[in-house]
Amino acid sequence: PKVRAMQIIDELEPVKRGGYGGAIGYLSYTGDLDTCIHIRTVVVKDGVAHVQAGGGTVADARPDYEFDESEAKARAVLRAVELASRQPDWP
Repeated sequence: PKVRAMQIIDELEPVKRGGYGGAIGYLSYTGDLDTCIHIRTVVVKDGVAHVQAGGGTVADARPDYEFDESEAKARAVLRAVELASRQPDWP
């Protein structure tokens, strides 16, 4: 985003985004490159799972629909966390 957009986000959002919405990838010694967008990802720190979700903002977007969609995305990831946390090697 443009610098001012990033400043506004920093002013409005109570929690830092961290990697959310960015990219994760690797470049191997043999020249292989693979990247993906950092969404629907869980970050586990000190035994606490952190999940972020969001929706798209376009001219014809409906805020209520986008909100519901964001919650549905987060619920799906949280369900995966719930299932994983039942495993004996969960952090």
